[in-house]
Parts: sequence; C-alpha cells; structure tokens
Amino acid sequence: MRISDLRNRIELSFGPEWAPSFSKDIAISELGSKTVDEALAAGVEAADIWRAVCNAHPVETLAHKY
Repeated sequence: MRISDLRNRIELSFGPEWAPSFSKDIAISELGSKTVDEALAAGVEAADIWRAVCNAHPVETLAHKY
C-alpha cells in the first residue's frame, strides 16, 4: 500500500476535517503508542499502519477496510 492510499482511506473513514488531526494526534497502541504520522516517520509500512488503524477503530474503518 502506498502512503497516499493510507491517507485516502483515513480521510474516507474519518472525514476530511478530522483525518489530519487523527493522523497527527491519536496514538495507536498496536503501533507502539505512535500516531500515524510518527509511525510513517519511523519507517512502518503503510499497510501495517492501516491494519492497526482498522483494529483500533473497526466501526469507522469498516467500509474502507480492504
């Protein structure tokens, strides 16, 4: 998965207003308590980040899971 695909799925799941804040501010335990942006900066694969987002927020991501 490309980073642009990850960003698109996050925007579709959380909305264009909330997605940037979600990526910057919400720590996900499966990512070692890193945010999406921190995990990307640390070199975590986009697909692994998306799986972690889906696991942490199953309702919001259900429509865009795959």
